[in-house]
Amino acid sequence: MSERGGAMRASWQCIVAVGVCGGVLSCGGLARPAAAAQDPPTISQAFAGPRPGEAIGIDVLNYDTKPGVHLVAESPVFAAPIRLGDPARDTGGEGTRAPIPASARPGTYPLVVKARGKVVARDTIEVKPPRRPSIEVDSGGNARPGVKVNLFFDDLYPGETGTSFTVRCAAFTSPVRLAHDKKSWNNTRTFHALDVPLRRTLKDGTYPVWVTDAHGRRRAEAPLKVRSARPGDDDYLGKARGPAFFGKEGYVFSARAKGFAIPAGRTVYVRWQDANPDPGEEERMTATSPAFQAPAKLTFDVVKGHEEEDPVFWGPARIRPGLRPGSYPVTVVSHQGRVTRTGYLTVTQGSVGHGGRDGSPAALWAGAGAGVLALGAAALLLVRRRRRASPS
Repeated sequence: MSERGGAMRASWQCIVAVGVCGGVLSCGGLARPAAAAQDPPTISQAFAGPRPGEAIGIDVLNYDTKPGVHLVAESPVFAAPIRLGDPARDTGGEGTRAPIPASARPGTYPLVVKARGKVVARDTIEVKPPRRPSIEVDSGGNARPGVKVNLFFDDLYPGETGTSFTVRCAAFTSPVRLAHDKKSWNNTRTFHALDVPLRRTLKDGTYPVWVTDAHGRRRAEAPLKVRSARPGDDDYLGKARGPAFFGKEGYVFSARAKGFAIPAGRTVYVRWQDANPDPGEEERMTATSPAFQAPAKLTFDVVKGHEEEDPVFWGPARIRPGLRPGSYPVTVVSHQGRVTRTGYLTVTQGSVGHGGRDGSPAALWAGAGAGVLALGAAALLLVRRRRRASPS
């Protein structure tokens, strides 16, 4: 073979190799990169592993549906084929609702999705065994005295009926009626109650929680462990600060713990902060004083007690008219009596000067100062204008 023939053969072998590896050859013999292959269609299941009577959500990924073509899901476990995208079966973002009959037996069933009779994706459905009715108590963490809990009753079991259920527990302030959770599309036999308060005076221990039906028969039971915060726990007693005082609504963070004075008959505002208030304290925090006409209810301030500040409580108290001048104690009791803090408030006669130590005069002095500054600025501006207008 001539050298030219050998070179042509080597060149042809190179072109073939490039064509095989690259996937595409141009007319000029130059190889082009092959387009990335699209991922094959797959079936997505929401709430996979259903029990008999539950439903799953079915969707198909990586498949472009053509106009007029409907995808249909089929499985021996379904009562009938299910058209995907059916508005009547919409789950609100988790595919098309596909119910599993209550009579279905546990096991693994094939699942296919077809377009015009042709299978475009395959999967399996694993049906789990039925589960006896159960009650769950969700405390969001630690179940402390006074905390609010959520109750969830799962009544999905063959033969179970009824829609009236009540939960009882010695830790609750009263029996709790459960409501049917109509928003649950995958389980039509769920009932719940939200923000159920535990007694504030509970002792540490385990309290049985049980569900009864309309006839008083027990349907489910679960233990509830309650434990107060102890030294070393993050929420033990918190880090209380206060009481502090301010004289004008909205000036919460200008409150002072010492040296605050206010005339008799005026309104004073009390501020309290605690890094970890006891559950329920946002509804019952008060400040008391012999100088007040009535205890001051301290309301939890959601806006000011944000993540950068310890929880803030504040509220108004009216100073008794005609009260003799002097220093009066103001006391806040928290953590079920385990934390008590007392500050002192000075009550005076008439208006108070010296920088407005009672809050209201401070605003007046600030307003007067602002007025003086404004007049000064206006006078200065007028002088400058006159100088510019006068001939040099």
